[in-house]
Amino acid sequence: MSATSVAGLLSPKLIQLAARPASKAEAIEQAAALLVAAGIVASGYGASMQKREAVANTFLGHGIAIPHCLAEDRNLVLKSGLAILQVPAGVIWNDDQEAKLIVAIAAQSDTHLSVLRRLTRLLQDEAALAKLFATEKADDILAAFLADEAQTQSAPASDFAVSAVWTVTYPAGLHARPATRWVETAKGFASSIKVRRGAEAGDAKSLVALLQLGVKPGEEVVFSAEGRDAEAAVAALKVAAESLAAQEIADAKRAAEKSAAKLPGWTPPGNPIAISGVAAAPGLAIGRLHILRGASEAVPDHPVPLTEGGSMIDAALTATRSRLKALADDTTRRLGASEAAIFKAQAELLNDTDLITRACQLMVEGHGPAWSWNAAVEDIASKLASLNNPVLAGRAADLRDVGRQVLLVLEPGLARSELCHDVPPTLEEKCILVAKDLSPSDTAALDSAIVAGIVTAEGGPTSHTAILARTLGIPALVAAGAGVLGLTDGAPAIIEGQGGRLYLDPSAEDLVAAREHLAALAAKKAQEAERRALPAVTTDGKRTEIVANINQAHQAAFAIEQGAEGVGLMRTEFLFLETRKTPDEDEQYEAYAAMLKAMDGRQVIVRALDIGGDKQVPHLALPQEANPFLGVRGARLLLRRPELLLPQLRALYRAASSAAGKLAIMFPMITSAAEIIRLRSICEDIRKEVNAPEVPLGIMIEVPAAALQAHVLAQHVDFFSVGTNDLTQYTLAMDRQNPDLAPEADSLHPAVLRLIGFTVDGAKRYGRMVGVCGGLAGDPFGASLLAGLGVDELSMTPLEIPAVKDRLRRASLAELKGLAARALACESAADVRALEGVAP
Repeated sequence: MSATSVAGLLSPKLIQLAARPASKAEAIEQAAALLVAAGIVASGYGASMQKREAVANTFLGHGIAIPHCLAEDRNLVLKSGLAILQVPAGVIWNDDQEAKLIVAIAAQSDTHLSVLRRLTRLLQDEAALAKLFATEKADDILAAFLADEAQTQSAPASDFAVSAVWTVTYPAGLHARPATRWVETAKGFASSIKVRRGAEAGDAKSLVALLQLGVKPGEEVVFSAEGRDAEAAVAALKVAAESLAAQEIADAKRAAEKSAAKLPGWTPPGNPIAISGVAAAPGLAIGRLHILRGASEAVPDHPVPLTEGGSMIDAALTATRSRLKALADDTTRRLGASEAAIFKAQAELLNDTDLITRACQLMVEGHGPAWSWNAAVEDIASKLASLNNPVLAGRAADLRDVGRQVLLVLEPGLARSELCHDVPPTLEEKCILVAKDLSPSDTAALDSAIVAGIVTAEGGPTSHTAILARTLGIPALVAAGAGVLGLTDGAPAIIEGQGGRLYLDPSAEDLVAAREHLAALAAKKAQEAERRALPAVTTDGKRTEIVANINQAHQAAFAIEQGAEGVGLMRTEFLFLETRKTPDEDEQYEAYAAMLKAMDGRQVIVRALDIGGDKQVPHLALPQEANPFLGVRGARLLLRRPELLLPQLRALYRAASSAAGKLAIMFPMITSAAEIIRLRSICEDIRKEVNAPEVPLGIMIEVPAAALQAHVLAQHVDFFSVGTNDLTQYTLAMDRQNPDLAPEADSLHPAVLRLIGFTVDGAKRYGRMVGVCGGLAGDPFGASLLAGLGVDELSMTPLEIPAVKDRLRRASLAELKGLAARALACESAADVRALEGVAP
């Protein structure tokens, strides 16, 4: 880097001496403030730097850290520049890493490579670094960065005898990630290996040496080696370099797409700092941040006689069971029985004999009841969480939640610690609650008149907390990173749940725009509600059936009130999940007959028991599987467990005989015609046995195999119902419960839409109905695409019905077909989402 080039990036006003940040986050915040004040970056740059720390270590070594933004946020860089924070006392960066010189990089194009090159030279001069760490003159630091590199260069480098030339195709040049792979490859060989760029060469086994070369995209490098395995080493290094090119190009393209794509949901007119997380519950809200920073307080250990300790734990368990019952009853009244089932399941955890035995063992060893109980809960929960199974991880979270409630009975003095998330009962303004995580009991107890939104550092979009937030109608984003816990308590903010963003310190203009948007939404919802009973008929006369996903008969009235024309998905697993035993035939019959009666002649599609994957039933004693989503679930389980299948089918056919309604049965997780043929045969035998009428039999399309074979499967069924959540998961090979992958597991991916299109085409050959009962059906834009693809029926949660109907009524079938065709031609989900701005 020449002195002239650095002079344009750094000046004394961008160097802060003798800084004393209390943490890495504060150091980054101070460095970002220097860049913002100098007009180098937009105000959201600091937040992006904080997020980068969550995914990559920017500690370069020898006391130097180089925080910078995420690739997709490079649009926040107004011009290239550096800000330097000198911390003589040091600040902990990661674990045992101490930074004394924080070089915040704001780089357009490949400027950062030149910065890294200069820094790697400084790293090799420990004496010079020591002076920079202690100097009281900004000019000393400036001079070190402006030093003429030519003085440090030696004669032009030469190559070893065995060599190969490669042109760098990485859009960002040779940065730390690919350079690390080069080093790992080189270290696998005994030969001496170097990489040359022009007149300079670096040891291929040294990351610092490679970064020091400052290799830019499009430049040639020479790999050369000397030693017994020289030829193999050069060949392997070139292959490693080339193999990374596709990923680097894809990453750059994805970052560019994300930067250019229209963000989902509302965006402010100004440019406030934005913190992104995983969208968990939609909606927009304004409030002041209320940070739940529970103090880490040790559980006291006060030994008591064993009989006394046992009595104390027994009394605490009894009190907690009573509280959970009251909480379940209250949740049933406010939110519904399905949501209340969370707390019934938690109460069952208190009957775990292993948990109680372990607590007693610890008391025998001389510990107090509160300490013993807490240790027992943590011991078992940690083992469950370590099994890398999302179902068991959720059970661990529930165990910690209910265990905390017992602990607070044993030690009430802990109630103000991190074990209890108390929200002020009265606030001048609504608050946006920010916490490490919230338990189901915390969330269910929230008052939406006080809490405007929820932001958690951890958690996932399919957690109980997210489900309850959606039911409560509170916007929420999860997995926002630990940095949110360091935000300023009481600061104004706007939460946008659909896109998963928290906007900090909004301007007056932003607040006005948010309030106008909320008013417009309220007016739109009121208009949709007025017309919710009208059918979803396009402007040119094409009708799409709009039905509801519900579990129990008591939910039917609300679904009909919202405009549901039937039930597209009755989940029967709730009968098994909410009890400690398998419901018998008569119990199931009562439930199905009640649903048919409640729907008053409208069609009800009942899904046969869908257990496995993320739905586990303890009393069924199913075998543990390494990957339950790819194991014995759905129809695979039913065909292997006739004691589950046969009573359910008898109950369904009995209900079809006695209730005045239109019943249809569908089977989940079908992958072959052989499975359907077996199930149809069993259904016919039972129908004759109970002297019931014939009912339509259908299947779920949840795996690519079923979608691609739809033209074959359609010969054996009466209808299809596409489950877009599972279809997306299996098509993209992304666990939909993994918060790190949730933003990418998008049902609008063109590959998923193509499979739905294949399903429709296969069904139409035999005149079969195709419905969609996954999450995509309840999204107005997604519903428009599905209708354009030829889907006949859309099933969703009742609250989503008015908006979907309204959207379809405003378009013609020709427009929807055109929209679907454009979506199928897209390259990514981001491209498809960008079409929403031009959708009818």
